[in-house]
Amino acid sequence: MQTFPAILVTRDDATKAQAATLTEIGLADLMDGDVTVAVEWSTVNYKDGLAVTGKSPVVRRFPMVPGIDFAGTVIESAHPGFAAGDAVLLNGWGVGETHMGGYAGVARVKGDWLIKRPAALSARAAMAIGTAGYTAMLAVMALERHGLAPARGPVVVTGAAGGVGSVAIAVLARLGWHVMAVTGRTAEADYLKGLGAAEILDRAELAGPAKPLAKERWAAGVDSVGSTTLANVLSMTRYGGAVSACGLAGGMDLPTSVAPFILRGVSLLGIDSVMAPKPLREEAYARLTADLDPGILEGMTREIGLGDVFEAAQDILAGKLRGRTVVRIG
Repeated sequence: MQTFPAILVTRDDATKAQAATLTEIGLADLMDGDVTVAVEWSTVNYKDGLAVTGKSPVVRRFPMVPGIDFAGTVIESAHPGFAAGDAVLLNGWGVGETHMGGYAGVARVKGDWLIKRPAALSARAAMAIGTAGYTAMLAVMALERHGLAPARGPVVVTGAAGGVGSVAIAVLARLGWHVMAVTGRTAEADYLKGLGAAEILDRAELAGPAKPLAKERWAAGVDSVGSTTLANVLSMTRYGGAVSACGLAGGMDLPTSVAPFILRGVSLLGIDSVMAPKPLREEAYARLTADLDPGILEGMTREIGLGDVFEAAQDILAGKLRGRTVVRIG
């Protein structure tokens, strides 16, 4: 393998302007690592959209191959946990930001960042789940660790038609929750109900300034939006409930008060998928093989080639992508 296709993000030293191009690179262009992987599939996540378009300083080393996750097969390994031929996957660890990532035919990474792909998942299915689905599962597991269960009442999911939201709805519905899906795309109502949503809420209901406390509507929540949306979700969470926060598509601010926390005992559970320890990652993927219907996963997934990533990156930032988008690499 002399060269292989890759998306490469570069920056002009004088103007600081970023550019992303589809090109060919070789093994010598990759960064240090003790495991070399033939990449078969990657995905399009919100952070990938920022990296490819340059609309936010996600990339912090140049040149950079974006792509924050991938699935593939080990070519060569100096790591004791992996051998040539192992099926592996990776999410996070700064890959696609500070270390060359999944939008290339080959990746060289630290073996400590990899986990072995569950036998029940193909490489394509693992990336149909991808970072968004894996993050959604971490959010669900956090609610469960907090002691919440379907008998406590409904669960609200914001950003419902996106990757995190779609997987969260499908998993929560299969676990028996009454899912209230929040979206600004009312045309997606049938799609969301097909995933298992019991009710569809217009995101305008959560768009205004949040009251310190509003009418109690749900026992739990999975939020990938942040800002005013999350503030409203918290103000409407029932006594003793909790909300898993895992995204900031609507903004990094949180204009709320302490009232939900000290008057209703509501908990805000922070979800980090980038640096999560390996046992938690393995547990999440094991749960996904059991609690996410393969047919529903396939139904929310579309497939594109590496050259289509540029348009998809624009679309995900504009809120035009639905569900999951997998990128065929190998």
